[in-house]
This record gives sequence, C-alpha cells and structure tokens, in this order.
Amino acid sequence: MAWFVARMRAAHLRPTDGTRPHSLPGYHGWYVALWLAVPALAFLAVWSVVMPGLVEQAVLSTSAAQQLPVSEIERTAILGEAQALADGSLRAAFNSEAEALVPAFQEASGFYGVIGIVATILLAFAGGAFAFLRVRPDFRARNRVERVVMWVLLIASLIAILTTIGIVASLLFETMRFFERISPIEFIFGTHWSPQSTTFSDDPGSFGAIPLFWGTILIGAIIAMIVAIPLGLMSAVYLTQYAPARVRSIMKPVLEILAGVPTVVYGYFAALTVAPAVRDFAVNVLGVSSASSESALAAGVVMGVMIIPFVSSMADDSLAAVPGAMRDGSLAMGATNSETIKRVLIPAALPGIVGGVLLAVSRAIGETMIVVMAAGLAANLTANPFESVTTVTVQIVQLLTGDQEFDSSKTLAAFALGLVLFIVTLLLNIIALSVVKRFREAYE
Repeated sequence: MAWFVARMRAAHLRPTDGTRPHSLPGYHGWYVALWLAVPALAFLAVWSVVMPGLVEQAVLSTSAAQQLPVSEIERTAILGEAQALADGSLRAAFNSEAEALVPAFQEASGFYGVIGIVATILLAFAGGAFAFLRVRPDFRARNRVERVVMWVLLIASLIAILTTIGIVASLLFETMRFFERISPIEFIFGTHWSPQSTTFSDDPGSFGAIPLFWGTILIGAIIAMIVAIPLGLMSAVYLTQYAPARVRSIMKPVLEILAGVPTVVYGYFAALTVAPAVRDFAVNVLGVSSASSESALAAGVVMGVMIIPFVSSMADDSLAAVPGAMRDGSLAMGATNSETIKRVLIPAALPGIVGGVLLAVSRAIGETMIVVMAAGLAANLTANPFESVTTVTVQIVQLLTGDQEFDSSKTLAAFALGLVLFIVTLLLNIIALSVVKRFREAYE
C-alpha cells in the first residue's frame, strides 16, 4: 500500500522549472516502502529477543514466584513449563508450581506484546511518513534505493563467504584433533584402511587412506574420464561443426538432460544393469573368475556417462568461441574440414576443453551414490577394474552414518578425509578456472 501511494504521488509531481524528475515513480514507491518496513521489522526482531526476558522478570516480581525453589535448574524448569502452559504449547505440567505462574505469564506476555505491536506500528508509520514527505521531483530516490540494494547484495556475499570460512574451520579443527591421535604420515601413506576394527582402541595401522585415494582416482579420474572425454569432445565437435541447426537445437538440450538426472537414478542403472553386464562379460568372455558384481568398472562407466554433459558443454562453448576467421582461413588454404578441426579449432580451444575436463574430474571425485550402489565398500588397493573398490566420499558417509560419537578416531577420520577431498577439489577448480581465464583473455 505504501509503495502504491508513494508511486501515485510521485507520478503526479511536476517540477516547477520544467525539467524532468530525477527518479521514476517506482523508485519513490520503493523508498517509502523500505522506510516503512525495514525499521519496523528490525525493531520487531530485536523485541522478539528482548521480550522473553522482560516477561520473565515481570513474572519473578509477582507474589506467586516467591514460592519457587532456590535451585536454578528447578526454577528454570518450572518457568519453562509455566510459559508453555500460558502460550498453549503444553496441556499439563509436571511441576505443580508452574500452574500458579500461568496467569502472571499471560498477563505479562499480553502487556509486552501490546507494547511491541504499538511500537512497531508507530515506528512503521513514522518511517513511512518521513519518507513520504521527501517525495519531491528533485529527490534522488533511485540513488537511495540502489544503495540499499547494494548493501543487501554485500551482506548476502558476506554470508556466503563467512559460511565457507566456517565450514573450512570446522574441518581443520576436527582434522587437527584426529592428527593428534593418528600420525598424518600413517594416514596419507598407509595402505590398510579398516577403521571399524578400532572400536575399543585406536590402531594407527587401520587408518591408511591410500586404498581410498586410489579407488577415487581409479573410478573418478581414470575410468570415468576414459568414457567422458572422448564422447563429450566428439559430441561437441559434431554439434558445433557438422550438425544442422535443427539437429543441434534438439540434440544439445537432450544431451544436457543427462546433467539433470539425479545421481540415485544413475546408481540404480549401474547396480541393476551395468554391473551385472560387466561381471558376465568378465567371467564369460575374458575368463576373469574373480570378477565381482560390484566393480570399479561399472561405477566408472556410469559416472563417465553422467559427466558427459560437463565435458561436452565446456568443449562446445570453447569451440564456438574460436574466431571464425581462423576456421575460414584454414579452409581457404585448402585444408579439409576434419583437418581444420584437428589442427586449428581443437588446439585453439584446448585451454577451455582442459578446463572443462578438470571441472568434470572435480565433479566425479565427489560423487557418492553411484559408487555406493555399484562399486561396493571394500577398501582394496588393486588395479583390477573388475574388483570392488571404494572412494573417499563413500567412506565419509559410512563413518558418519548412525549414532556416532564425535570423540573417536573413527569418526574424526571422516573430517580428515573431507579435508583432503576439499583440498584436491579446490586445487582442481583453481587450475581449471585459471586455464579458462587464460582462454577467455586470448579470444574475447
């Protein structure tokens, strides 16, 4: 209502000197609405914090509160029950003294509630009136509103940054507690991972994370990339260089749908279709009798299919960003279309393609669901893709699942694994972004 009234007033204002008003009517409306809402809401937020203390003080000053026990714990329990009875969230109290305090709580809550409502209305009216009186043709309402928006955006950015700092700090703190019990050397270079066997004692020999690191690399950085890079790159080349416009307009959205499929669906597909097929192929065709129904190959292949859109999209953008003069010049020199792609377009777009691949690797090593459903939970240090392996993310989930105490080496190991995964992913993203930045600087 305030926005509408202020906008109407601003729309009917005309400067006396014949010049145009500084701001559009909508900015005047937003200026008045902000002055009406922000101070009132800020006061209401502060009052909601202060009011319970004032109500409790008022109740404690009554004669009914003189019968409360001296123990602080018992007094707090009785006051809590009385307040719950007063606001209707509790039907019966365990302590009989609480019922005697209910009228006092209701009276104090009503009194301070009315004060809060009246003060909020007066503050909103005062703020709205102050802003409404400033609606003039020469008033710079747009500047004031944009300044408020800038502060809102700054606060949103600070919240995101502070949240990230808090997450990293929590990881570092818990990881340091873990390394006070287990040597970092043993954790990073050990080859035996069996934290479940350390229920009653901390065995440093059970926290060697090399099998987890290797399983993550084998599935996410080797098998998945062998599937994703050729298919994604060839898809991008076809869509940018060979496909008719109508075919491209259909195939590109369809290809990108793969990125929107939930990972649990990929997990079902890997566990029910790909993993049995891989096992049968290994046993019947290759004669690998030790092939497991949960294998690194099945999880890696499905993960590679999942991240094809990441590679294809980045390669598509990189190839499309190559200046057309380079392609036309190559064709004018007598090169064929395939020679132009191999010797001109792909080398020119290589930084962007490499950046896309590194981002895809970051996505792959953080994947959990497919590995849980198709690769198993065994921490094996093996190069056989037909055997069951596990990854860092899967072990983090396993260590933190259920009622776990946060004072054991087994649980703290999950934070150490998370910190390693965070550092690796951060490095890959920094490298990818630097490569993409260099590419953009070359062709913008």
